[in-house]
Amino acid sequence: MNKLPIVVITGPTGVGKTTLSVRLAKRFKGQIINADSMQVYRGLDIGTGKIKSEEMSGVPHHLLDIYDPQDNYDASQFQADANRAIEQISAEGDLPILVGGTGLYLEGLLYDLSFGGQESMDSHYRKHLEERLQNEGEGILWQELNAIDPLAAKKIPIQNGRRIVRALEVIKQTGKLFSSQTDISNRQSRFNELLIILNRPREELYSRINRRVELMVEEGLENEVHQLYQLNKNLELSSMKGIGYKEWWPYFEQNQSLKETITTIQQNSRRYAKRQLTWYRNRMKNQHWIDLSNPDYEDEANELIANFLEEIEREKND
Repeated sequence: MNKLPIVVITGPTGVGKTTLSVRLAKRFKGQIINADSMQVYRGLDIGTGKIKSEEMSGVPHHLLDIYDPQDNYDASQFQADANRAIEQISAEGDLPILVGGTGLYLEGLLYDLSFGGQESMDSHYRKHLEERLQNEGEGILWQELNAIDPLAAKKIPIQNGRRIVRALEVIKQTGKLFSSQTDISNRQSRFNELLIILNRPREELYSRINRRVELMVEEGLENEVHQLYQLNKNLELSSMKGIGYKEWWPYFEQNQSLKETITTIQQNSRRYAKRQLTWYRNRMKNQHWIDLSNPDYEDEANELIANFLEEIEREKND
């Protein structure tokens, strides 16, 4: 069975994925599938840098605004939703173009990771772990994970309580190490993909991120988050854990100034960009990096996609 061709455009937050992806989609008859874990939520617009309808230039976009902030959305749900969108777009004769920076979502989709599968889910045990997380803290649970599955613990930051809980849940329910699904050495993609990773020089990227946060505040980020804060005073929701959102809680509770809040968002965004770049380098195969500080970056992207599509046509005719 021939693998469906797709283009993946990813890169760190603030690098410039949105604008380029729309131009490429128009040039190559593509439809865009969102691959950002926060942009699936309705109402999370400014803080996620979600594309505005007038910026889409008529290009169809999928998996935007499909869940309420009260819903929890994860990599396994994205995998199912994205697979359906890819099949639909391909059936219409268009090119599926995945755009977003959530590395786990892209990795799970491309390499068909199981994420533990349905049999690994136990809502009662998860609730028990979440209560322990709240009462005992991330460190205790991380130490338990480290004793059972040190390889998984090494790859999960001690601050990522949600991921630690998920790893312990999978181990208990399946009897298998959580790390067993993360070995990338022999993985094969289920798609015929062109993976384009956008980047910029570090100082330029960080400057863009800092300015991007300032523009979000000018556009009304505080009001957007405050509305969500009033509706969902629950930081355990996936939607409330996104950078640009979780940092406002101390401000709303009068424990932090506006300036400190903005600085924290900028700092967390820069750190996230660094983690994203590390993820791409270590976990994705067949990478094509494009430096957006190069004046000819769009020509480079056009050539990559044109050659990719030509090769697919040649294979069809052979």
